Parts: sequence; structure tokens; C-alpha cells
Amino acid sequence: MRSILQFCSVAALVAGLLLSAHPLLAGSDPHLEKSWCDTDGRPINAHGGGVLFYRGVYYWYGEAKSGRTYLPDCNKSWGGTRVDLTGISCYSSTHLVDWKNEGLVLHATPDDPQSDLYPGRVLERPKVIYNRTTRKFVMWLHVDTADYAAARCGVAVSDQPGGPYKYLGSFRPDAGCWPVNATAADKIPGAKNVLERDFKTGQMARDLTVFVDDDDKAYLFYSSEENLTMHVSLLTDDYLHTSGKYARIFVGRSMEAPAVFKHGGKYYFVGSGCTAWAPNAARSAVANSPFGPWTELGNPCVGPDATNTFHAQSTFVLPVQSSPEMYIFMADRWKQWDLPASSYLWLPVEFKTNGTFQIPLVKFMNTATSL
Repeated sequence: MRSILQFCSVAALVAGLLLSAHPLLAGSDPHLEKSWCDTDGRPINAHGGGVLFYRGVYYWYGEAKSGRTYLPDCNKSWGGTRVDLTGISCYSSTHLVDWKNEGLVLHATPDDPQSDLYPGRVLERPKVIYNRTTRKFVMWLHVDTADYAAARCGVAVSDQPGGPYKYLGSFRPDAGCWPVNATAADKIPGAKNVLERDFKTGQMARDLTVFVDDDDKAYLFYSSEENLTMHVSLLTDDYLHTSGKYARIFVGRSMEAPAVFKHGGKYYFVGSGCTAWAPNAARSAVANSPFGPWTELGNPCVGPDATNTFHAQSTFVLPVQSSPEMYIFMADRWKQWDLPASSYLWLPVEFKTNGTFQIPLVKFMNTATSL
């Protein structure tokens, strides 16, 4: 592991963010909860989110959670804990410390019970990407019913990064298409063959993220097949739909909370196991192509409580634009019985000489070194 001073020597290339001032880079106590407030002094409300960088500004999108937390439904394995859908929030910053609340950029629709955006439904893990050809900002979301049976992805668009976003609807990806790496056995009908079961109607899509490659091709990564297997789908050129070209990855590994990034010409993945709101050991992997094959690297976390991702779950890996060597691992510390009070954990990603990476639990001491 590189020392703090070595890390800071790389960090010094990036202007604007004081490590000593950053409220979410972890302290030495992984149980320590740190509130992070916006420029109005209110707690940031952007859970399960992701960050877009556009024209010198970072935009942080997330689930806006408010209201009472529902008690679990003991008849459901997923626990049933949630709050009413409020909408998707957006915050902006030029240096990753001070965040301005841009408000809700996608609102719930309480007057339409049939809408995907009705408060009684589920809207999770918003990710926004920019299409340089159409000049549209495209938001992808996990859209679901309260019992998580719908398992769909939703799309919204805007002309500006700060919204408002127009909701276009939801669907299940890649209906009528087989994965590029499907085998003959994958196509045989059977009670447990979820891939074949959902062939005509489209594959299940729950936890998701989107990734734009250097050639402007965009990919959707999502938990599918009852969360047993992850899929990666090439998006259409306008980023508004899946193209029908997709692959099964991490087959039978039960992964969720995907985050994907690229470094040194290779593609990296961070995710988690499927243990509902309880944290578990992070997963990581590397590949030469978004479609794989992906080689698992194990738990990248290092330090106290690394076996439960420091009491958190991955949501995004943020490239710091001013330095090609700087990435920030973003995670949520979920509070199952008080979801609006869930907090955040941001940590540096450190690359090793053998092509792997690690996420150390570090405490940045009093230093004037800036990101």
C-alpha cells in the first residue's frame, strides 16, 4: 500500500479539494458517522447515486429519500424496507467538497398510481451520461414495484445536466435477443432457466450502472436472472435503449451494486453480494472488454472491517478529471430502519503494479495537499 504522502503526491495534481477538509474521506473509525451538508447547511440527500462531470462541474445524482421507513414484510426475502418514492436529486460542485443543491431533477407523480414514478413504487441507483452526438443528458434508473417483481430499467432525458429530466418510460432489456455468449444449454426451457423464461419479454434489471467508453459506446451493467447473474448490454447510439447485443457475466455469482471504470486500457468492476440492506465483502474484477471475460480479483477493501466494505455498499467509482491516476470509490452506508439518514463513504482507489487495485480505509491527516 502506498503511504499517505505518496498518495498525496499524486493527489496534488488535482486542484481544489483539500483532503484535510473533505468530510467523507473516511476516518480511522469505520463506525464513525459523518454528516455531509450542502451549501445551505442541509444533509446531502443523494443515495445510490453517481456523478457526471460536464464543463468543469461535477453533478451528483441520487435517490432523494424522505418520510417514514416501512417495516419489513416477513413474507418477502428482500425485507420490504423502503420509503415512498420522492424523486431524483442533483447536487453540483467544482471541487468535490462544497455541493450546491440543484433540487429534484425528476419528480414523483403522486396523482398517477399507474406511473413508474408513483410514490408507492421504487426508483433506485440513478446514473447520468452525456451523449455528445444528440447533446442530451440521459438518466438510467432501476424502476420497480414495491415487491421488486417488475425488475425494469427506466430512462429520462434532459437538455441540461441540472434538469429537469423528462421521463420516457421503462422496459426490460434485450427482449427477443440471446446473449453473445449464450450456450445451447442456456436456451433450453426449464423451471430454473430464468434466461430462457424472460427471452421474449426482456431480461430482469435491478441494480444497475452505465459506463461510457473512450469511443463513446455506452454499456448498461445490471443484476439480472433473479439477481443470480449480471448482464452487460451495449446501448443504442442515442443511449436511450439497449441494442440487443449483450453478455452474461459473473454467472451464478449473485452480485449487485455495480460500479465500472476504466484505467490503463483495462475495465474494472466493483460490486457486492446480495444480502439486502446488510453490508458484505466487496467484489472486484478486471477485463479487456466490457463484455468480458471478467477475472475476479476478490475483495479490494483493506483495513478494519474490510470484510463488510467498512459497513457500506458500492454505488460508483468517480474519476477525478484533473488527474488520470485519481479515482474515488463511492459507497452508501445504509440505515435500514431510517433510510433517509443513510450516510456516504468516499475512499481513494489505489492501483498496484500487478494490475489490481485496492480500496484502503485511510485517514488523511492535517495536510495542505489538495486534490
